[in-house]
Amino acid sequence: MTTTDGSVQLTTRKDWSSDQEVRWCPGCGDYSILAAVQLLLPELGVARENTVFVSGIGCAARFPYYMSTYGMHSIHGRAPAIATGLAVSRPDLDIWVVTGDGDALSIGGNHLIHALRRNVNLTILMFNNQIYGLTKGQFSPTSEQGKVTKSTPFGSLDAPFNPISLAIGAEATFVARTHDLDRKHMMETLRRAHDHRGAAFVEIYQNCNVFNDGAFAAVNAKEHRDDMLVPLVHGEPIRVGADGRRGVVLGRDGRLEIAAVADVGEDALLVHDESRDDPSLAFMLSRLARGPFEPTPIGVFRAVERPDYAALVAAQLDAVRAQRGTGDIDALLRSGPTWVVDGAPG
Repeated sequence: MTTTDGSVQLTTRKDWSSDQEVRWCPGCGDYSILAAVQLLLPELGVARENTVFVSGIGCAARFPYYMSTYGMHSIHGRAPAIATGLAVSRPDLDIWVVTGDGDALSIGGNHLIHALRRNVNLTILMFNNQIYGLTKGQFSPTSEQGKVTKSTPFGSLDAPFNPISLAIGAEATFVARTHDLDRKHMMETLRRAHDHRGAAFVEIYQNCNVFNDGAFAAVNAKEHRDDMLVPLVHGEPIRVGADGRRGVVLGRDGRLEIAAVADVGEDALLVHDESRDDPSLAFMLSRLARGPFEPTPIGVFRAVERPDYAALVAAQLDAVRAQRGTGDIDALLRSGPTWVVDGAPG
């Protein structure tokens, strides 16, 4: 709550939690993400009345019910479009979009990429479990080829989307990946995304223990993550494995590859630069792993500054007003061309 002097009262997780019963399957990764968000928001020093969660359709879309903030459970795939309207009309708000891989990348793909390319000031969290959970286990746009599901009984023929590659290709100004088994990493990644002015896209590996259990276990299970998750730290060489004996280098064929440091030397290691305006290297990093069964980069891929869409709209309106004045809506409505409807003058 904002006080009369403009400061924000201290809050706790309880203040951000609604009185609604959380209705996800026991063991679902969504619980972990919800806890991370509810624990983070008190640390951000933001007001509940200035915070909005907008969702589409799917298991993840129940998120607004569990937050004691403003929110909207909207329609399939359209959360970015609805949130865009809100962001442009109320640039003072903190607006979060919560979506899943099916909601965001199938029917909602067009809305997502345009929100990203326009740099709308939204924090977009995409829960990726590589399956349709709410509708009981059909393959999704991120399911691997050959995936056997109720809708692909002989195996999926579709090449899956790489969400990070898609976001970088759409020129999102902030792109990151985290996972539901590391709350500390999740909270820090979401903090960075929230603090970024513009379109922030975060892919969260989220386990669906009913319809796609263990989809990311090869990289984020406790016994594997030290060797299989590749941390991206701005300004530092990109190393692979707990012992740091391997690292990411630019190969002779122009692609990134993992090599033994002893073979290539320390100077050959790629130094991560998330602030690089050219997205080429960030895109190459997003392609380092063919899927979550190879060493997979995690963290912030890209974080660059660009005017956000609402600021550009406001500046354009100010320029028009300065040139033409405030205008006359009544005169506009009665200007030509005009029509006659049912015999009444238009």
